[in-house]
Amino acid sequence: MKLYENGAYLLNGTQIVEDAADVRQILAAKTGKDVTKEEAAKNTIAYGILEEHNTSGNMEKLKIKFDKLTSHDITFVGIIQTARASGLEKFPVPYVLTNCHNSLCAVGGTINEDDHMFGLSCAKKYGGVYVPPHQAVIHQFAREMLAGGGRMILGSDSHTRYGALGTMAMGEGGPELVKQLLNQTYDINMPGVIGVYLKGKPIIGVGPQDVALAIIGAVFDNGYVKNKVMEFVGPGVSNLSADFRIGVDVMTTETTCLSSIWRTDNAIKDFYAIHGRPEDYKELNPGDVAYYDGMIEIDLGEIRPMIAMPFHPSNTYTIDELNANLMDILDDCEKRALVSLDGQVDFTLKDKVRNGRLYVEQGIIAGCAGGGFENICDAADILKGASIGPDEFTLSVYPASTPIYMELVKNGAVASLMATGAIVKTAFCGPCFGAGDTPANNAFSIRHSTRNFPNREGSKIQNGQISSVALMDARSIAATAANKGYLTAATDMDVNYTKPKYFFDSRIYANRVFDSHGVADPDVEIKLGPNIKDWPAMSALPQNMLLKVVSEIHDPVTTTDELIPSGETSSFRSNPLGLAEFTLSRKDPAYVGRAKEVQKAQKAIEANTCPLEVLPEMKPVMEVVHTMFPEAGEGNLGVGSTIFAVKPGDGSAREQAASCQKVLGGWANIANEYATKRYRSNLINWGMLPFIIPEGELPFANGDYLFIPDIRKAVEEKADAITVYKVGDTLVPFTVTLGELTDEEREIILKGCLINYNRVS
Repeated sequence: MKLYENGAYLLNGTQIVEDAADVRQILAAKTGKDVTKEEAAKNTIAYGILEEHNTSGNMEKLKIKFDKLTSHDITFVGIIQTARASGLEKFPVPYVLTNCHNSLCAVGGTINEDDHMFGLSCAKKYGGVYVPPHQAVIHQFAREMLAGGGRMILGSDSHTRYGALGTMAMGEGGPELVKQLLNQTYDINMPGVIGVYLKGKPIIGVGPQDVALAIIGAVFDNGYVKNKVMEFVGPGVSNLSADFRIGVDVMTTETTCLSSIWRTDNAIKDFYAIHGRPEDYKELNPGDVAYYDGMIEIDLGEIRPMIAMPFHPSNTYTIDELNANLMDILDDCEKRALVSLDGQVDFTLKDKVRNGRLYVEQGIIAGCAGGGFENICDAADILKGASIGPDEFTLSVYPASTPIYMELVKNGAVASLMATGAIVKTAFCGPCFGAGDTPANNAFSIRHSTRNFPNREGSKIQNGQISSVALMDARSIAATAANKGYLTAATDMDVNYTKPKYFFDSRIYANRVFDSHGVADPDVEIKLGPNIKDWPAMSALPQNMLLKVVSEIHDPVTTTDELIPSGETSSFRSNPLGLAEFTLSRKDPAYVGRAKEVQKAQKAIEANTCPLEVLPEMKPVMEVVHTMFPEAGEGNLGVGSTIFAVKPGDGSAREQAASCQKVLGGWANIANEYATKRYRSNLINWGMLPFIIPEGELPFANGDYLFIPDIRKAVEEKADAITVYKVGDTLVPFTVTLGELTDEEREIILKGCLINYNRVS
């Protein structure tokens, strides 16, 4: 794999020319015409799709309107509740509500099914589509029923990626979907486009997760594709099946790219035909001379079975490399655990080494990444006639949709798998976010799913529980299962891959999915279960602000799982106050108490009572503030909390990572950088200031008070730098920035949140 240091031109889809001082002469010699970088940049597939969906008339400052929206059952309640509070009357574009995260209805009494009934009633009232539990995971339904060549889809799940089908899709926090529901736009600067040039053909036994993990391992740490569009081109694309491309594509989220798009061909044309939608196919290719801001060149034939060790998809090795350097790599995992787990529990994988081989207790093939037809058919071929054994090792397989499940039943793959001792289950995202197949304490799971962050498998370090996940391809998971839990690469197995043809049965969805066909029925009464609560009232940005630092996180990256845990907490996603109690609970259990204590002062201000009476520690703080800012106080002061994290927001698109802080009185985050665009957008949409402070020794510590005079004026006047004062015996100034904000984003922050912005305007 090669990452080009400079931008690169792609000629006729087959020849790469790296950018250099004499590149125009080189291009002229090869093409017979003078080509500028600006002209060539317009010849990417990504540029054409963005231009078609941009409403601003300015391709540097995009205002995108999407063709379709999609959400699942731990995001759609909050989105619709926000939109309702902002005046929603009808879904203006097709909006699909899937139920694949809380579909087991196993935690929280009636909570989960109450959310589902809320979704069904809203689909009827506002004119949407409702996919019942166990029918399909969100992204497989979108592939089968929503995607189309040249379209754009916005989803409230970070793995919203349908680029392999010619659809540019993005995963964002819920407020960005709210904007689309209110006929507003998705506002971004024109993103960079990174070419991913594929050549060659994968060797037998290598699957899509192997290619994906190789890419993630090469680009995550260096930020090569961060907030950019990955465009897959080159002759190697046509050597991959549609399912294979889909499996690579969905994992591009873990590179922190903004979106993805692929050139399309007959394999994708056949995909649409199989699914009864031939008219939705569109051939997509870059122009004769296309310029990319960077280029990743991959020889598919060089990729070998991969494994991403705990605790991140970028912690990658080939399986051969792991087996050859087993104890050294396991030692490195223990060192990573000291950072990721804060030393709260003892962690080792060295006890998994038996007779020189690594033993795992669990295998999972599931969800939008692993549950595809080809993955499961190949796994069944590997396991045919084998036994997974009667020991600790277990294998669970989750087809990504009921139509896939049905075809696997018909072609015998399910029978082959179940005969080995494996269990085949319904479409469900739980194993991907810690709500299904949680391993035993100290157990090690290998999974063809999307993430392996700490606690992503469902363990709770605050209760002394720890298990861990490594990501692998379904084929190598099956090979490991055939060897009864001893780690094995699929390339080490002699297998006859049958490659059965897929047939899609549309009757399954026709019989169960509610589709309003865009017709709203305003007379339908929305079903509100007792756990579904409205968002609490939120104040506008004050003139002056007093913040208390209530958590300080120095991990290199902080995931949204650490900001608001996944797993059983998802049952409370429809209850803002209930969910907020879990904020940072696995990273900093004292956070909620500290934040709520500070929030008492703001609530007193809003009730026109004295904040010093409910938060006496503020009194000496304000005395110091008044030495330089005597006017700060009644009528012009807001009080809240903030956290510092080095690089927060990697992972899920869930807006609750930000909204839970706001519900508890958070007014800001302070960071050296934000891991993803979507987390920063979530902060902004919930009226929180996304402060940036340069790397280095912090001028404050956890528990310190920070005073920001004239913060409202600074936002209004688009100040480049903002002076903040640490309040000690004296006021000690330091500087933060807000980064680039659109006029709309500034107004949202000034109003206090997106709901207030829309209520007022």
